[in-house]
Amino acid sequence: MSTDNRTALLNLIATLSFRLGDFTLASGQKSDYYIDCRITTLHAEGGRLSGLLLHDIIRERFPHAEAVGGLTMGADPLVSNTASASAWRRLDDPAIPLVNGFLVRKAEKAHGTGRRIEGFLKPGANVVIVDDVCTTGGSTITAIEATKEAGMNVVGVLCLVDREQGGRENIEAAAPNAPFHSVFTANDVRAAHIATGGA
Repeated sequence: MSTDNRTALLNLIATLSFRLGDFTLASGQKSDYYIDCRITTLHAEGGRLSGLLLHDIIRERFPHAEAVGGLTMGADPLVSNTASASAWRRLDDPAIPLVNGFLVRKAEKAHGTGRRIEGFLKPGANVVIVDDVCTTGGSTITAIEATKEAGMNVVGVLCLVDREQGGRENIEAAAPNAPFHSVFTANDVRAAHIATGGA
């Protein structure tokens, strides 16, 4: 994993996505800070960096993964940028395998094919689940369960920012054979926010 890319992405998250205040999280918990990673992952440079870093981790830790996916919509830009990063890198080195993408709907759609998973879907394939922010792990676990129900094999779970509020433990219990890895912790982001002049 490139240290320069990691530092640059951390500083973008700290500057664009981190806010201090009084917030209620999706989990219902109260917090004195909020991290909206989509502001960074949908930013041109933030999206590029997040895709490169997640692709680095997949190549290093889960080299046999055929695809990356997650629950819409926090995972959407991560999935797209990671898949694109694999394609760009393959241009320089044809031996690098492509990592395709898929998105998990929160519920099956009521029209068309009725699929809950959009994009890559191959029973038996090794895949990695991604999410932007992990608090209790609920969104990630929903994606893991839907992916397993579709017949794919979850070999790893990646999170951009772990708030370290029980999510890792819940995810590891839901997918004991899929190692969990976070790129940053909320403390990393808070420290970078302060260091870059945030309040």
